[in-house]
Amino acid sequence: MKYKKYFRKTSFKQKGVGDFFLQEINSKRPKVFLEVGVFHGVTARNICELLHKIHKDDFKYIGLDLFEENEENKSEVIPNTSFSNPLKNLYFKFIKRQNPYSKEAVQDLLSKFKNNIDLIKGNSNSVLKKIDMSKIDYVFLDGGHAYETVKNDLESCIEVVKSNGTILCDDYNLGAQAPEVKVAIDEFVKRYNFKCEILWNTRFAKIEK
Repeated sequence: MKYKKYFRKTSFKQKGVGDFFLQEINSKRPKVFLEVGVFHGVTARNICELLHKIHKDDFKYIGLDLFEENEENKSEVIPNTSFSNPLKNLYFKFIKRQNPYSKEAVQDLLSKFKNNIDLIKGNSNSVLKKIDMSKIDYVFLDGGHAYETVKNDLESCIEVVKSNGTILCDDYNLGAQAPEVKVAIDEFVKRYNFKCEILWNTRFAKIEK
């Protein structure tokens, strides 16, 4: 499958990275998928299209994101949601009448799979602890980049790895831009003696038992 951008913003800007990501997911063929850090929902839509191709309607996608900037989320880095393309700004402001970084806009993008999705609005530091991880077999972790947030997200998803599932972390090695991501992942892997494969020029860290 080819990674599609659906006239929205995505962090998969580099040529080929989206296709590589989908190949990674396809190699595991998960049925219950958790994404932390949904943003505009582009990756979510691509994931749902892929899982539907594999399993038809027998799959579940769970997406967690802040979906807004407020007092609870002030310590987190909120992604830049404005478009450099003026046509996209006009499209969302006057035609869709949506904030593309909103739960409602992502639900609209995923409406084709409305019976298979569960979008959760909230901070992963508190919400992830409430999610039943026993049935999740794949996690794509691309939420907050602060050390404590990455540590919390990994610890909250540990049962997925222990049950032979996979955690794929984005932005593993951003260098000075977000050094705490790599630190938290390396510590987590070492603490539990998990396997960690670094992929796509150190962008992704794939954690498995």
